[in-house]
Amino acid sequence: GAATMLGGDEFISSPPRKTVRFGGTLTDILLKYEKGETADFELLKHQLSDPDIKDAQIINWLHEFRASVAYLTKELEQLVSILLKLPWLRRSREVVEEYLGFLGNLVSAQTVHLRPCLRMIVLQFVPPRITIREDDVDISDSDDDDENLSENFNTCHRALQTVARYVPSTPQFLMPILVENFPFINKSERTLECYVHNLLRVTVYLPTLRLQILELIIEKLLKLDVSTPQQDIEDAEETANNSDSEEKSTEEGLFDMEEDEERKGNKVVSSSSERMAHPLAERLDILMTILFSYIKDVCHVDGKLDINNTKDLYRDLVSVFDKLILPTHASCHVQYFMFYICSFKLGLAEAFLDHLWKKLHDPNNPSVIRQTAGSYIGSFLARAKFIPVVTVKACLDLLVNWMHKYIDNQDTGANAYCDVALHGPFYSTCQAVFYTLIFRHKQLLDGNLRKGLSYLQSLNFERIVMCQLNPLKICIPSVVNLFAAITRKYQLVFCYTIIERNNRQFIPVVRSGTGGDLVQTCTNPLDSFFPFDPYVLKRSKKTIDPFYQFWEELSAEDLENLKKPIKRGTSEDEDDDFLKGETPQNDGVVGIAPNSYESNTRSPASSIGSPPDCYVPY
Repeated sequence: GAATMLGGDEFISSPPRKTVRFGGTLTDILLKYEKGETADFELLKHQLSDPDIKDAQIINWLHEFRASVAYLTKELEQLVSILLKLPWLRRSREVVEEYLGFLGNLVSAQTVHLRPCLRMIVLQFVPPRITIREDDVDISDSDDDDENLSENFNTCHRALQTVARYVPSTPQFLMPILVENFPFINKSERTLECYVHNLLRVTVYLPTLRLQILELIIEKLLKLDVSTPQQDIEDAEETANNSDSEEKSTEEGLFDMEEDEERKGNKVVSSSSERMAHPLAERLDILMTILFSYIKDVCHVDGKLDINNTKDLYRDLVSVFDKLILPTHASCHVQYFMFYICSFKLGLAEAFLDHLWKKLHDPNNPSVIRQTAGSYIGSFLARAKFIPVVTVKACLDLLVNWMHKYIDNQDTGANAYCDVALHGPFYSTCQAVFYTLIFRHKQLLDGNLRKGLSYLQSLNFERIVMCQLNPLKICIPSVVNLFAAITRKYQLVFCYTIIERNNRQFIPVVRSGTGGDLVQTCTNPLDSFFPFDPYVLKRSKKTIDPFYQFWEELSAEDLENLKKPIKRGTSEDEDDDFLKGETPQNDGVVGIAPNSYESNTRSPASSIGSPPDCYVPY
């Protein structure tokens, strides 16, 4: 219509087109209503609620309403709620513009309607629900065929920005609404994907909400993560693979194709081979992919790292990490947002290590937080390829010095005995150091064997291993065994006498369960935690893998090598398989990897990157 010819502002101030209709102007109707004459008012509500209302009618009404917002007081909230239900998003450009203008006028004149306006916009953050009749059952689902979906989302964000421009307190009213409307984790993948994506978009133009929004999203991701143990994810994949290979009817295959084609659009979801078999893992994978691309987008401007943006986002993420991730046990994937942002610049990785170190050695922190910080340091140093050897050495120096001081203070006197409850942070630090050495010893010795060895000797592992606190008794067996093999090979310390003695003394703690049967309890808090164990979500894994140090399985030959101590006299350049490069992947593979699970229950195939324990004989 004529309206399209005018620019935005002119359009807003241009007079409405005349249409013949009942009851005089809106102002007349509202004044009559105040006097108690409600007939025209009821007709008005009826007309506004008509599902077949025409664009031209909506535009005319909105135009009048914009001029009469002064009348739309609290008493008329029922009428306002009808206006907020108008199907404006899926209408012509003119309707959208007129509606945005109306919203701006309404909230600036009557802040009492701010909440309902915000709620109306946030409800559009997910695809609309449609109800399909199938065999006389109503099935409600999100309407995915709406090709205007991303256009609608853009408009929603314009609406929010309009409201925020007129009402500066918008952010504080918006946040509770974003929390209330977060879809349940069992809602469709698409619904969750859209909602999270839209929340992250809000952080771009309402930066004061960024920290709270990240907290909200990460809290929901943690719920998903903790309710899908890695073992369940792997079992689901295995079951799916088995059933796939057995019967994949052609018909099924065709449907898959079609669905994939449909889903390509602007969605994260890609080919079915990338789908996770476990439904919650599938949701987590999609959402982690969105979170990773958000982190990347915020930190890069025109493809170049923007150091200020990156530092600001890092600060927000660290504070979410402290509040939500550190105190949560058993999450496998969500914590990788820290791993990822740290890969952008060494300074960030160093800041993160420093942050964890402060948590670890501050005696005022709860013991369990200190121990978790220790696990993070060890896992991060071992697994993050972007951390160079000099940083590894600097961290080892800090940790090992602290351990020696701890032994100075604790190794005599009343508490000088092996007890996790008393010395948890110490054992956690020992395990972090042993674990780091297992993953990094080749690099530490690389180039100049003699220099590398004298560095490792300077750490004085012998004293740590031999002390009364007996860390080898507490650390995970797979870590102890590999540490023992490596330190024997380089004649740094001979752990086996102590391991033998510990094995003879080790009696599992049992307590009486209900009904008097004995229940074996896991008494060791170090037992199950390397936060950067292999990442298994198929899509988001692609972001992590390039920076990730996988465990190289040891061949039988390596195991033989581990048993032969190197002679003190060997020349440095003598070829030594275990020292240089990758370990050969031959058929005689015996997995021995430090990993977080009850290792011996897992088949090596299912856990790429963390084969099960095996005791290295001597």
